[in-house]
Amino acid sequence: MADELIDYATLNELSETVGADFVAELIGTFLEEAPSMIAELRTTLASGEAEAFRRAAHSLKTNANTFGAQLLGRAALALEQGGLPGDAAALDALDSLYTQTAAALQAAGNG
Repeated sequence: MADELIDYATLNELSETVGADFVAELIGTFLEEAPSMIAELRTTLASGEAEAFRRAAHSLKTNANTFGAQLLGRAALALEQGGLPGDAAALDALDSLYTQTAAALQAAGNG
């Protein structure tokens, strides 16, 4: 499943560019910040703030793609481009995908 969640070629290229220790640090930062980004998506959805919702989705997409978390990045892109969803179902799915991706990134960062 992790192979579906993470493009290891992208992650390895990043590691070769900046070093494995720094990548592990970046992954740690992402894992700390991503839940706040998802919470921001929920808050802006609830308040109807379309532009803030788009920015939060964009940030999550960009950060996910940095590590080769392509499925998470595509899900965030769909939210970024799709405007405010009618309900929180897409955010629930994104949250679940993040949980799976976070586990894969933690394993990759420790390996």
